[in-house]
Amino acid sequence: MKKLLLSLFVTTLLLSTSCTKKLPTPVEKYGQLKIEGTKIIGENGETVQLAGMSLFWSQWIGKYYNYDCVKWLRDEWKCSVVRAAMGVERDGYMGNPETELKKVTDVIDAAIDLGIYVIVDFHSHMAEKNTEVAKEFFGIISERYGKYPNIIYEIYNEPIRVSWSEILKPYSEEIITVIRKNAPNNIIVCGTPIWSQFVDEAADDPIDADNIAYTLHFYAGTHGEELRQRGDTAISKGLCLFVTEYGTTEANGDGDVYEKETRQWYNWMDKHHISHCNWSVADKNEGSAALIENADSLGGWTEDQIKPSGKFVMAELLKKHNEMHQIEN
Repeated sequence: MKKLLLSLFVTTLLLSTSCTKKLPTPVEKYGQLKIEGTKIIGENGETVQLAGMSLFWSQWIGKYYNYDCVKWLRDEWKCSVVRAAMGVERDGYMGNPETELKKVTDVIDAAIDLGIYVIVDFHSHMAEKNTEVAKEFFGIISERYGKYPNIIYEIYNEPIRVSWSEILKPYSEEIITVIRKNAPNNIIVCGTPIWSQFVDEAADDPIDADNIAYTLHFYAGTHGEELRQRGDTAISKGLCLFVTEYGTTEANGDGDVYEKETRQWYNWMDKHHISHCNWSVADKNEGSAALIENADSLGGWTEDQIKPSGKFVMAELLKKHNEMHQIEN
């Protein structure tokens, strides 16, 4: 009984201390990230696994691209990273460059001020057809923000059925060259063939550059062990993977939440220390959207405004935060 009481006292003391102690922000803790082998590493040599949320296509649900929403995701959902998914075609950046650029920079500015990481995503399925547009965009972003450790550049969201070696690798190398003129150290994430799933193809012909990661996307209701095996193959060949987008539902973004299957993916990502962002912070009428329709654009969401997928993912984000906090103490 004495041991039990002592244990409870120590636990209470630690929790009390943790509540009053101001924890460092993710960027204060990890600083400038880099890639060593298959892992993301912080400034002090620790292995880093970021976890957070992706915003929806900027041109269609852009109302969450604001400071208050990013702050709410950091403070209440414990996101260490957010993803700004800037739509390119279909009324996106190509048609409204100033409008879409401002949405992205609003999120970047918020992330910098709040001390979290931000993925700047060229959200396209045909970026290789708009290489000059991508070079222009990433030239602007890297020139403005190249000195900040917060930025992670995702240069192609989801290629469709195109060759890695003949199309995607040359495209990536062109964009990397533009970014590196202004941001020599930041992580750059490259899209991979067939909806960013065939990472094993990229592993057979990797890019010869530092701090390069490769995108792996999954939707737990559709993608399972076969895709994880592709990931295992890529990792075994030395690639660092980054799950910049995943869903708890089927690949069409709708349907039920596949909790068991998503947990299998969480276990796999934890095993390999793979960072990830959930799709998506949106109030769209589909299963993968985290929020009910008309949920406030500034955050402050009550429990009844968060849909099943959002609740499930939020619980995982809080769990990861608490585990990290207990390890620190």
